[in-house]
Amino acid sequence: MRIATRLASRTAASSMVVAAALAFVGFQAAGQTASAATAKASSAVACTTANTKLTVTEVSRPINHLLLKATNTGTKPCYAYSAPYLRAGADAQAPLPWTEASTPQSVVTLEPGQSAYAGITTSSPEGEGGGTEKTLGVFLADKKGNPASAEKTLKLPNGGIFFNSAATVTYWQDNAADALVW
Repeated sequence: MRIATRLASRTAASSMVVAAALAFVGFQAAGQTASAATAKASSAVACTTANTKLTVTEVSRPINHLLLKATNTGTKPCYAYSAPYLRAGADAQAPLPWTEASTPQSVVTLEPGQSAYAGITTSSPEGEGGGTEKTLGVFLADKKGNPASAEKTLKLPNGGIFFNSAATVTYWQDNAADALVW
């Protein structure tokens, strides 16, 4: 009986040593993975008009909406911070307000070739005034939410789009469907 107990104790002790060693190796591997992710994240830059292609298109649904698409044309990942600053028309005095309800849980990261989307509500019956605008000025934001790059002027579809005081823009989203639900 004593021999069986000693054998069981040695087996249990060996198993615990092996388990501890495997746990340590797993901990080291997890640390290396986290280090690699941190290194990759530190090589990312802010999305700017220099490393991003911007396009604006009209969508059929919902009505009075446009879709702004930003595609990373650079060689490094870039962060699409906050929401774009938009100027509807060359004479606009202030950017369109951001739709606060569309704030994402994290910054949208674009690998080279990937896109982010912002939905633009151009007008609503509740809005006042307005006019047809032919261009859309776009500034991208930096990490602090300030305009980070030179303005990119885009031509609006159909020779012009009607904007009134109800016009807003969403924060950047990682897919077009989410950008248009606000």
